[in-house]
Amino acid sequence: MPAPQHSSNRETTFTQEVVTRFELYNSLFLTLPFYQVKDTGILLPFFASHCEKGVAQLKSPSDIITSFFDEHVPGVDEREQVNRLFRFIQYIERQVVLFDAIEDSSFNKLSRTDDSGTLQGLLQQISADDEMRDKIREKLKNFSLRLVLTAHPTQFYPGTVLTIMTDLIEALKTNDINTVNLLLQQLGKTPFFNKTSPTPVDEAISLIWFLEHVFYYALAGIQTRLNEEFDLQELTSQIFELGFWPGGDRDGNPNVRTDSTRTVAATLRQIIFRCYYRDYRILKRRITFRGVEEPMAKLGDLLYLNAFNPQPEAGNLQQEMIDLLDGIKDTLVKDHDGIFLDIIDDLSLKVKLYGCYFAGLDIRQDSRVLRSVFQYGLEQTELNNGLPKKGFDELSEDEKIKLISFNEVDYPCIEGEKKGMDPMINDTLCTIRLMHQIQQQNGEKASHRFIISNCQQASDILILMNLFLWSGWKKENLTIDFMPLFETVNDLKHAAEVMERLYTHPFYQEHLKKRGNRQMIMLGFSDSTKDGGYLMANWSIYQAKVELTAITKKYDIELAFFDGRGGPPARGGGKTHRFYAAMGKEIANDDIQLTIQGQTVSSQYGSIDTAKYNIEQLVNAGVTSALHPNHRDFLDEEHKKLITTMADESYEKFIALRKHPLFTEYLENLSPLKLLSNINISSRPTKRNAGAPLKLEDLRAISFVTSWSQLKQNVPGFYGVGSALQKAKDTGKWQNAVDLYKSSGFFKTMIDNCMMSMSKSDFRITAHLEHDEHYGDFWKQLKAEYDLTKNILLELTGNQELMQEYPIEKRSIAMRERIILPLVVVQHYALQKLKSVEDEELKSAYSKLVIRTVYGIVNAGRNLA
Repeated sequence: MPAPQHSSNRETTFTQEVVTRFELYNSLFLTLPFYQVKDTGILLPFFASHCEKGVAQLKSPSDIITSFFDEHVPGVDEREQVNRLFRFIQYIERQVVLFDAIEDSSFNKLSRTDDSGTLQGLLQQISADDEMRDKIREKLKNFSLRLVLTAHPTQFYPGTVLTIMTDLIEALKTNDINTVNLLLQQLGKTPFFNKTSPTPVDEAISLIWFLEHVFYYALAGIQTRLNEEFDLQELTSQIFELGFWPGGDRDGNPNVRTDSTRTVAATLRQIIFRCYYRDYRILKRRITFRGVEEPMAKLGDLLYLNAFNPQPEAGNLQQEMIDLLDGIKDTLVKDHDGIFLDIIDDLSLKVKLYGCYFAGLDIRQDSRVLRSVFQYGLEQTELNNGLPKKGFDELSEDEKIKLISFNEVDYPCIEGEKKGMDPMINDTLCTIRLMHQIQQQNGEKASHRFIISNCQQASDILILMNLFLWSGWKKENLTIDFMPLFETVNDLKHAAEVMERLYTHPFYQEHLKKRGNRQMIMLGFSDSTKDGGYLMANWSIYQAKVELTAITKKYDIELAFFDGRGGPPARGGGKTHRFYAAMGKEIANDDIQLTIQGQTVSSQYGSIDTAKYNIEQLVNAGVTSALHPNHRDFLDEEHKKLITTMADESYEKFIALRKHPLFTEYLENLSPLKLLSNINISSRPTKRNAGAPLKLEDLRAISFVTSWSQLKQNVPGFYGVGSALQKAKDTGKWQNAVDLYKSSGFFKTMIDNCMMSMSKSDFRITAHLEHDEHYGDFWKQLKAEYDLTKNILLELTGNQELMQEYPIEKRSIAMRERIILPLVVVQHYALQKLKSVEDEELKSAYSKLVIRTVYGIVNAGRNLA
């Protein structure tokens, strides 16, 4: 059959291009003497093999490490053993980079065998179908894709390492062994982590690297191809947009301040002008004709000044740049036979795409903070306009909405510490004012979205609008999109009610009209998974989307969903393009907006080739799902009832686990959770209320998911799914569930992503806990649900093993898991030692050992996305 042959071809290519070349270059890598310990590279294969055998025999990490030193390096003291383990880690984390680079260098050869979902595949389908081509052209006029880069710490490579990776990929494409050798040596001597935690601005600069070196070219390249193929001459409706959170997302991050936001906005502006100037230099080498000297010189001066001598008062120069380029183009057409028009068109397209801002800087804050700011305002006589000074938050929702007055007041704010004023309150007011300045300098799209996280009621939005009017904004020029973020299971359940209150509120109605009658709503996966488990989170979001789409249509408003989708399936990741392709008619899908973060940035958008491929898949998913809605994806009432029953069962199972008295303690004592705050990859704390004792509700979803992934148990990605399916089986609904998997793209994608998450689990590593007096029963409970879920999913899908339908991804995961297995063993060994060692110096060393292993394990997880 064709499909198996196709799969076989890809597997053969993967073996030749990835597996074999990794073995070859890894053998070279292991001979390089990096760290004055000449036998580290020689010992590492023995150590890796010893860990594999020990884990297979279900030995404890302590037994594995102790027996290795007894057999291979006898006679060294404990400090030297720790030193050797550090050297192993340094090699292994670089092996991960080598494997990444080899996979990326082989990307075009691997993807050539799989055009499904790409722009090329779409064009082949419609090559002789003019009617379909016209339909797609019309669809593209109303379709948009917004990719938003976030600073969530699920992967972090310094810029120096990213640059080496980029060069290494290019050298590996041609198997330039001399250059590869030199780059591996450079990689070996380049630090992989920061000695101090990055600031929000540091995080922004790290992610701007991807904007400058990848997205700038990838999006423009795809837009050009779409223009050519579908005759989209002008960007009447911009298809691609970039969003940016570092420096703007202050939800729970006490280190983000108004000055961070200002600096990031200025940096984004400066970097985009540097990109333009880089292209201008190419332009200048070609456009050397009479008649264009003046506009060319003017354009060059404008770009150079803004690229290298920031002009804070320059304002939005987008139209001026476009006019200069149009003038040059007219002269070329009129007097010079239209030579080199393509270079002019390319730069002009980029200026239209990225303006003076490159990526729109979103501002995000928690509703509880915004309520505090509003209460502060009520206490100021010049602001309250007769509103009660005290007790506003205790009023009913109806009373709140009735009392909010929307009167304009130009209330001053002072950046920095203001005597007698809460810094968070002052920052919020100053940031609201700053958004106006950013729009004046970089253009409206530079910062026009304010996201209210933990949004629970309509008054949360109205309060924020009132704060804008208290901060100098005018009603007629309130060029801001106010976006609620619904994330917990309960908030998702009531989201439609909240939005209907807004849609029927006179002031909000007027505001929406000024914003093109378009509403954006953000739905978050991370906290809903932590709150209700994998199945309930996915189903709650699906149901919320259906209800929100219906209520928004009722009021004739255009709706765009913004999905907070993390890297791993437990945080909404997985096969993202399949997720969007599976949306049925009941869900608004003309606009695709999603966060990309952590390992997702480097794995899916780390090079121009991979970025183009993944962006094209999202475009394809959005266009084809609207043109050819798969009626099988329309869930009828029977299907919905079945999923609801399963989601409820899964939810009860997950909540029971969360309420287990050992749940938080297990995570704290057996995973690196308590040490995550010492890892210098993020400017944000691992939990809210940093000084208080650990509570699950305060724990950030990223820390929560990361801790389970370090344990190699990935509980948030599967727990409760097996019990839910078992209940369907026990109640005679099994065949319905099998039919649902075969017929519903949504359900299949959810199950396939669950299996991807499970394929990253390895309970053998913690198998020694089965006999632990304190944690034994709890571990067995987790393992039982894992085994049940695995077995029943294989039965549901008709497969013999997890991810059987995705053999390349399966092999890639297996290779990565094999590379980092020693890191996992070392981490659990060090965590065990921390409980018994009393020497403070050794205790510090073991803590650092744990922290260092986290880097490699997290970075290797890129294909969780």
